[in-house]
Amino acid sequence: MAIVYLNGEFLPLEDARISVLDRGFIFGDGVYEVLPVYRRQIFRLNEHLNRLDNSLTSIHMLNPLTLEQWRVVLMTLVERCPEDNQSMCKPLIKCDYSNGIRAVTCEDIRWKWCHIKAITLLPSVLLRYEAAEKDATEAILLKDDFVTEGAASNVFIVQQGVVKTPPKDDNILPGITRDLVIELLIGTGIPCREIKISRKELVSADEIWITSSTWEIVPVIELDGKTIGNGRPGKMWGKAMDIYQEFKKNMTVSN
Repeated sequence: MAIVYLNGEFLPLEDARISVLDRGFIFGDGVYEVLPVYRRQIFRLNEHLNRLDNSLTSIHMLNPLTLEQWRVVLMTLVERCPEDNQSMCKPLIKCDYSNGIRAVTCEDIRWKWCHIKAITLLPSVLLRYEAAEKDATEAILLKDDFVTEGAASNVFIVQQGVVKTPPKDDNILPGITRDLVIELLIGTGIPCREIKISRKELVSADEIWITSSTWEIVPVIELDGKTIGNGRPGKMWGKAMDIYQEFKKNMTVSN
């Protein structure tokens, strides 16, 4: 049975209710986080809570709990869920994207403060619908002919052995997985740069990846109907995935 924490209480999911006059419901006045759990260990907890605090500060909302109080609440939720691997107190259902996905490019129609992980996601929802209508899994967004991010992910490309991803600014969400991938690549000596990526660089890239907390690192093998690389997940993606999975393994073992 799924358990949620609402207004200081732990409740069965079916008993959790909010008022129809709730500001978040009416105005989208809220923020959120998605925390993956592997083998009952919360993935990058401090990083997620720091981003939550930054988002709350950006919308002038007080954080209701301290870091330690959040830790207690979240660990209680993890313990009450029977699954070892979780996402938002539910079983973590992972799709197998190891063979790669199709993506399309779309104009970035979202607002100017995309660094806030806000619950107002209608533009992203519409962009994902646009991708689905074109038989694609994700939409890669461009503003003024430069890559920002995916509709629900961060974007990486590989060019001549160098991994590149757009720098953090108000146009992208500072992804927890994005930052970890950069950290792991640099730590193992793989060249990785945070730099603007033009449309031309994107479409001519040797490899394209997208990252998110629940998807991890996913290779894009087709963009706007055109093959990326040789049409299969690239060698650099394979290296990145090996490094990432080793990190996860060591994290759960050490805890």
